[in-house]
Amino acid sequence: EGMLCSIQHSSIALGKQYEEKVRPCIDLIDSLRSLGVEKDLGLPAIAVIGDQSSGKSSVLEALSGVALPRGSGIVTRCPLVLKLKKVKVGQPWKGRLTYKESDVELKSPSEVEKEVSTAQNVIAGNGVGISDEMINLEIQSSDVPDLTLIDLPGIARVAIKDQPRDIGDRIKGMIRRFIQKQETINLVVVPCTADIATTEALKMAKEVDPLGERTLGILTKPDLVDEGTEENIISIVHNIVIPLKKGYMIVKCRGQKDINEQQTLADAIEKEKAFFEDHPHFRSLLDSKKATIHFLAERLTKELVEHISKSLPHLQYQIEQKLLKTTNDLKKVGEGAPQDEKQLLTFLIEKIRRFNDALSEVTRAEESVEPEEGRLFTKIRKEFVKWKQHLDKKANKLEDHLRDEVEEYSRTYRGRELPGFVNYKTFEVIVKQHIEDTKEPALHVLKNVTEIIHSAITTFATNHFQAFPNLLRATKVYVEDLREHEEKISIEMVRHQFEMEKMVYSQDCLYSYELNTTKRKPVFPSTNADLREMAYHVNAYFKIASDRLANQIPLIIQFHMMEQYINRLQTSMLALIGNNGETKMARLLYENKDITDSRLALQNRIERLRKAQQHLSKYVVIF
Repeated sequence: EGMLCSIQHSSIALGKQYEEKVRPCIDLIDSLRSLGVEKDLGLPAIAVIGDQSSGKSSVLEALSGVALPRGSGIVTRCPLVLKLKKVKVGQPWKGRLTYKESDVELKSPSEVEKEVSTAQNVIAGNGVGISDEMINLEIQSSDVPDLTLIDLPGIARVAIKDQPRDIGDRIKGMIRRFIQKQETINLVVVPCTADIATTEALKMAKEVDPLGERTLGILTKPDLVDEGTEENIISIVHNIVIPLKKGYMIVKCRGQKDINEQQTLADAIEKEKAFFEDHPHFRSLLDSKKATIHFLAERLTKELVEHISKSLPHLQYQIEQKLLKTTNDLKKVGEGAPQDEKQLLTFLIEKIRRFNDALSEVTRAEESVEPEEGRLFTKIRKEFVKWKQHLDKKANKLEDHLRDEVEEYSRTYRGRELPGFVNYKTFEVIVKQHIEDTKEPALHVLKNVTEIIHSAITTFATNHFQAFPNLLRATKVYVEDLREHEEKISIEMVRHQFEMEKMVYSQDCLYSYELNTTKRKPVFPSTNADLREMAYHVNAYFKIASDRLANQIPLIIQFHMMEQYINRLQTSMLALIGNNGETKMARLLYENKDITDSRLALQNRIERLRKAQQHLSKYVVIF
């Protein structure tokens, strides 16, 4: 905040503080905009908007000292970045217009209007079309403030001849893209003759800035105000009617009559000052520095410098984050294949080696999966935990199932034995049924884990080979075939495990231990001796069998769907190298043009952002 200083009158030499702090501050943002950084993030700016015939062009002309295209309908057809640089008195006027590949040096202010019109025709076509592409107009003069403004097309309510029917919506869309950025100060130009409450430009500004924190209102054409309504205008300027945090200012610029009479911009400035000094109602606005182009220039420069100063820390953070993300995106795209055919084999080997290394990390549970994908083993472990929870839940509900089953078997099969003597056949049938009930959930776990692993490996392949569609396609063939092969084996192995579980078996010592443990903590408070005794035995055995299944099913799945699947995929990828000659390798390493373009765009963005960092670091050193 200490960098701000007051803007002196144009006839007074620039003070040292102003020269050293204000101009470099604005130059910094202008240099970032020249780098094209605005494509990547928002830069502090002042955007000028207004309805058609609001006097917007007149305000810009008065600030810049040059005539801009005028006429009926849409005059501003492209965003115009107006860079004003104040130089010391005595230095010559300089102008420069840049757009597309053109760089036009302007020798006098009289050339500006024609050259801007030519630039708009080149970009947006002859006629009434509009374009998002920017035109940059730089003016150096001792009679301009240090300021950068972005002039946007006037808001059209109704399409005229040769204009698209949706021209109004297209213009609003363009304007909204600029003014919705939090880094933008919105300069809303409203004629005094209009009902401010229904002005489309102010309405749009309020939509993106409801509290008016970054909106400054400019009232124009005060000389056309009907007698007796002056107090209404004063109320608006005093921020009473539609409050804005930055408030309002009022200016009187050249009208069409003045232009027809060839009134110069310098004369217009003097005439404006005299108008407010002589006006019985508006004189107070001049005294409070809320009127005239001169005070508007001071205010805008101060607002811009203050806004830039506040925005710099966040801007630096944005650049760092964008650079980090772009660098990661470039890594995903990877480097392009070499043009020399002799180097193709080395390049292909290296690509496949990196892919196989990434797969090896999966089997070590140390995979480098992208953060948004999550760690693979974490996802798989969750499925195995769910499997164990399912087995535990089933064990806890055994009483409900046992009651009906034991009573049924007691009625059907009980002979001379007294209550409480367990019938082994009954016990075996009950145990087998409960274990069989867990087979489908086990296969469901297999299916879920297979999908997780398959998705992760497909992501690996895409991340490594997305630049080379033929190589990616060949890899995915292996991925799909091996997945299907190992999944079939896994399903068979799980089914075999449950077939083996039909052989009710446990080591005597282990079973005795579990049975005694179960009896020490009553499972069921039942008075039925048969049910209670059967519950002890079934719970003891089911604990042994479920512990076995809780480990064995995950082991089967991991062995086949990770170890075997990935090992065989790695072997297949190595075979891909040996089975291809130079022609086939060149075909495998054919690169998609979209990827080539994307890599170039990412490289250019990194270059822009790094240069932006350098500019910011120099600025920080200065201040």
